[in-house]
Amino acid sequence: MWVAVAVICLALVIFLWKYVLPTPGPNPFDKDTREPLRPIIFDKKEKNKVLKQGFVASRVPENLDAIIVGSGIGGLGLAVFLAKVGKKVLVLEQHDRAGGCCHTFTEKGFEFDVGIHYIGDLLEHKPFRCMLDQMTNGQLQWEPLDNPFDQVVLGPPENRRIYPIYSGKDRFPDELKRCFPGEEKAIDEYMRLVKKAGRGLWLMAFLKLCPLPLAKFLVFTGLSSRLSFFFKLAPRSLTDVVNELTENKDLRAVFAYIFGTYGNIPKDTSFSMHSLLVRHYWNGAWYPKGGASEIAYHMIPVVEKAGGAVLVRAPVNRILFNGANEACGVSVMKGQEEVHIHAPMVISNAGIFNTYQKLLPKELQAMPAIKEHLSMMKNGKGGLSIFLGLNGTKEELGLDAQNYWVFAENNFDELVDEYTKGDREESARKVPLLFLASPSAKDPTWEVRSPGKSTLSLVSFANYEWFEEWKDEKVTNRGPDYKDLKQVFIDTALDVIEFVDAGTPITNTHYIGAPKGEIYGADHGIERFSPALNAAIRPQTPLKNLYLTGQDIFVCGFAGALAGALTCGSVILNRNLHLDAIGLAKKIKLIKVKHE
Repeated sequence: MWVAVAVICLALVIFLWKYVLPTPGPNPFDKDTREPLRPIIFDKKEKNKVLKQGFVASRVPENLDAIIVGSGIGGLGLAVFLAKVGKKVLVLEQHDRAGGCCHTFTEKGFEFDVGIHYIGDLLEHKPFRCMLDQMTNGQLQWEPLDNPFDQVVLGPPENRRIYPIYSGKDRFPDELKRCFPGEEKAIDEYMRLVKKAGRGLWLMAFLKLCPLPLAKFLVFTGLSSRLSFFFKLAPRSLTDVVNELTENKDLRAVFAYIFGTYGNIPKDTSFSMHSLLVRHYWNGAWYPKGGASEIAYHMIPVVEKAGGAVLVRAPVNRILFNGANEACGVSVMKGQEEVHIHAPMVISNAGIFNTYQKLLPKELQAMPAIKEHLSMMKNGKGGLSIFLGLNGTKEELGLDAQNYWVFAENNFDELVDEYTKGDREESARKVPLLFLASPSAKDPTWEVRSPGKSTLSLVSFANYEWFEEWKDEKVTNRGPDYKDLKQVFIDTALDVIEFVDAGTPITNTHYIGAPKGEIYGADHGIERFSPALNAAIRPQTPLKNLYLTGQDIFVCGFAGALAGALTCGSVILNRNLHLDAIGLAKKIKLIKVKHE
């Protein structure tokens, strides 16, 4: 007993010394780097000079410190952290513009975002906001959504119930109690569990940053579940927890509605994962002024200032290894030729499946450790997006800065199960859930950029297998059968439409490299949140000098991918960047208070 306690104490001392206490190593959050706010650039040609720098060998910087595969926020964010301590980083993107799911595209005069619908936890004094301010030198601006920011819509038109979701740790439950009188006890208990589970998230980062033997010890002994309520609740499904709280089916649905932001239905969702999303939006929701492309637009110059580059149309077809099986560079396809680029480390933001199954040589794919990691993960759900272009301003069309979660009824598990297991043509006619939002209504600069036009984005899920037969055909010309199937999904779209199109799982594969069309990376089911998986799936891979970053390292979404970048950066820079970001936020807040 006492031997075990002594071992734990010794290991904790080593961890604190190495990862928590200040070290001489470089800190990207060492000082406040915000600069005076400059005007937003609306000229797309000017922005494209930053976002669409095509790959040619002459643009590759010499003496690189690292190569990052993929310019989504998990890759680009890590590049910024490294650049801020003087590292020369090359980011390579297979698409024709940088940003991953943060990019935007324009069709027939309408601009659409593809993945940034709303971001939470952006109050000025919060560490997450401080981190983003530092990553963009204070140039990325955020606009709050309305309050309520979400509306949960349940049932068919003849029996439709609408429940507003308000921000504010007190207002959120208070408004729920107004909607559901007599359910005060259930709502209070839900809030208690969400708070308690969310507070235990620290151990996930701990398991990924501490020495692997210590992580395995905490998992093997069961201490991980005793030390953190997050892991204690992680094996319990969202359905099981909310069903114990109340018999009211509409309230159960409202407790669970935000499952659409990570793709797993409530019975397959870890309550702990769900708690992270609920907490993320307690203080409100925001949207980037100028559109989602502003995120990458203001991060790329930070990478370039340190001598690095972000290059697009640069499909990495394999990672290069030396004779000792150490990663030493990548191969990029330029037409029919391979261009080899070398660096002392390679970091993949392409996801664990692309990295291990496509970018590694066959003999390394067969390594037992690689196979073990892959066996722990599975592909996430395929995403379906419908883009609608409307003639008219938000005032003329009655659009607002809110999101609508529209469900056919309150029995989510049964509805989605039936949908995903059904025949594709039949399922296409009865989509059980839709996320509906207007990017144009959220952005105060929209009318300047696109006068007289508005946009709507609808997001749902669809099986990759429904579309797989067309995956090898040209993206803009996949044949009449494919177009007919897409049309079934969008036939019920609104009037006043000038442009409408849909993005299917194979569209996601083409543009963002998702192997099965998933928009939230690897699956976020209950198994994803076991202590054993979180100890094993960490930035370090079984191959020396090869690292992973982004959603698959931590959790999904914008904030989750950035947490993956912080975790990977912590390993590379040998310091805890999570704590560094929190420390700078506290310092800035203290300075502000002193000046008020």
